[in-house]
Amino acid sequence: MREPTMVAGLDSNASGAGSEPLSPPTSPPQALIERLKDYGQEDVFSLWDELSPDERHLLVKDIETLDLSRIDRIIRCSLRSQALPVAAIEPVPESCVSSVEERTMEEKERWWKMGLKAISEGKLAVLLLSGGQGTRLGSSDPKGCFNIGLPSGKSLFQLQAERILCVQRLAAQAMNEGSAGSVTIHCYIMTSPFTDDATRKFFESHKYFGLDADQVTFFQQGTIPCISKDGRYIMETPFKVAKSPDGNGGVYSALKSSRLLEDMASRGVKYIDCYGVDNALVRVADPTFLGYFVDKGVATAAKVVRKAYPQEKVGVFVRRGKGGPLTVVEYSELDSSLASAINQQTGRLRFCWSNVCLHMFTLDFLNQVANGLEKDSIYHLAEKKIPSIHGYTMGLKLEQFVFDAFPYAPSTALFEVLREEEFAPVKNANGSNYDTPDSARLLVLRLHTRWVVAAGGFLTHSVPLYATGVEVSPLCSYAGENLESVCRGRTFHAPCEIAF
Repeated sequence: MREPTMVAGLDSNASGAGSEPLSPPTSPPQALIERLKDYGQEDVFSLWDELSPDERHLLVKDIETLDLSRIDRIIRCSLRSQALPVAAIEPVPESCVSSVEERTMEEKERWWKMGLKAISEGKLAVLLLSGGQGTRLGSSDPKGCFNIGLPSGKSLFQLQAERILCVQRLAAQAMNEGSAGSVTIHCYIMTSPFTDDATRKFFESHKYFGLDADQVTFFQQGTIPCISKDGRYIMETPFKVAKSPDGNGGVYSALKSSRLLEDMASRGVKYIDCYGVDNALVRVADPTFLGYFVDKGVATAAKVVRKAYPQEKVGVFVRRGKGGPLTVVEYSELDSSLASAINQQTGRLRFCWSNVCLHMFTLDFLNQVANGLEKDSIYHLAEKKIPSIHGYTMGLKLEQFVFDAFPYAPSTALFEVLREEEFAPVKNANGSNYDTPDSARLLVLRLHTRWVVAAGGFLTHSVPLYATGVEVSPLCSYAGENLESVCRGRTFHAPCEIAF
């Protein structure tokens, strides 16, 4: 496992004082007070006289870890942006989308081969967004550790790692390079302060699920202070500023501050497949999607699924302004008349392409967007209950989203996929109405059952088939290919795992 080199950011562990004082300060460091006054944040020392010597030391250390000028710029730019008008939205032009029904078999085969070639040449890296805990799933573990109840008992992390192993093998075979060990897809896994240690230990205890430890790099997203509506830091305790993760869009600044963009370049990486961990059907390092991306020659691409119904709570891709860039608007930003509007030519919703956090970027673009987002310093503001010295108080969390990159892209292409084949979100605990481990498990079992039947296999089952099915190990097949020798003429009793 390779560790990134960290440089100063929001959460550097290095104290700005250079070394720990020999004894706790009896008064706040004057230089630090003056700096805080410059940014209107001197109130963090308002309870100084009530603190013990150890608590005073902890408070000074906490403040010294903050990049005060950067945070001030983010707060000012983010608050100011709330009052700015935004350009009207337009539907995504049909020319920007590769839809399922228009895609030919020849195109799919060509893109598959192009993708495998790029993978065999070491040009693809995987970027996994895994900073979230499974709180809504009833677990404090990282989401990727979650077992959705498949016959194999595999976690989300294991399913995704084994898909990478399968693609490596397919790429090696396609290029006649012998063993799968001759092809390596490097994996960059973004954690958060809340999931980092548990994620590393989970991979180590499972021997990286067959991946080489050296092909996996962990790095942490940043955190940023929570603020009041007038921009002042909220104190979680009298000696600690309340902080929260900076959102999955913090991946760009984290890659830059960890010098991992340079690491990618040194490995010969040109394309990055970026996805969220909480999708049980994600096709990690998808050769077809990569081939499409390379063929189009664009800076960014995203897999999209067709919106199921007008009020579905998903963000959708739009064009921002006349001839402007593609971007994503959240469902809450789309009024009901626009959400329900129909394209009379296609019969689809005018705003129908749902964002499912399956993206492809060039390395050149990641460098560009990391600089652009840092320069503009505009974060989304979410009003939340924040733990504070006054109990839970309403305040603002600042965060960026991974889709904030798209307005910076000179060109973006969308690639439609079928949700029943590639989108099984795991967000809510069983018993909820949607996006549960049970619903994701059934989507996996139903898809794999179709693969087995298409390959000439048969199923028996003691419960209704709609409630069960078979699981195909990713080590057997990536997307239903190469199953005939395993399945033809054989009968499988559901539920079970097909593996070799």
